[in-house]
Amino acid sequence: MSIIQTKDLHKTYEGVIPVHAVRGVDLNIEEGEFTAIVGPSGSGKTTLLNIIGGLDQASSGEITINGNDITSMKTGALTNFRLNHIGFVFQAYILIPVLTAQENVEFVMLLQGQENATRETRVKELLSAVGLSDKLDSRPNQLSGGQQQRVAVARALASRPQFILAAEPTANLASQSTAHLLDIMAELNEKEKMTFIFSTHDQRVIDRARRGITLEDGQIVSDISQ
Repeated sequence: MSIIQTKDLHKTYEGVIPVHAVRGVDLNIEEGEFTAIVGPSGSGKTTLLNIIGGLDQASSGEITINGNDITSMKTGALTNFRLNHIGFVFQAYILIPVLTAQENVEFVMLLQGQENATRETRVKELLSAVGLSDKLDSRPNQLSGGQQQRVAVARALASRPQFILAAEPTANLASQSTAHLLDIMAELNEKEKMTFIFSTHDQRVIDRARRGITLEDGQIVSDISQ
């Protein structure tokens, strides 16, 4: 089942010298994929991920997510769509420093208006799934980088999104933490059929992906499934 489709997608940053970050990308992502979008710095992979996630706006073209054309959505509708359909994992974790691990994961569900009992059960399940059931009351500064990123993964899953966009999620992590994080995400992908789409330079992520899409100068130059 296709969940993401892009058609002739373009993104140009205007200036004295316009930068054509994404140029005519046609892409189809199926449910349950574990896909890495790769390429050198400036290839457009992060821009493409941000446009798919509705964090940046395409200059032209179409993006359809489960039949919804997000390029035509107004700001409020797009915000609600992201909240309920897309999970994000960023390089910098972006946890709220004054909140505990439990509260950081719970925050998205609060925005969704979910009930207390539902939130509590879901948070404990997710933090257990990422190996942090003993860290519910720990704040970000009490956690290692790898643990913070696992909290971020749990938070991304909290809203029960249709897919996860992960932008350089292992960039700040040591090898052991990276391996552990990738094991967790691969297990979630296999057991829960959660779709993961990475933008990455990290060969460790690329080696684990089942599909590799390479961008150069904003265009897809190869698309290989393993």
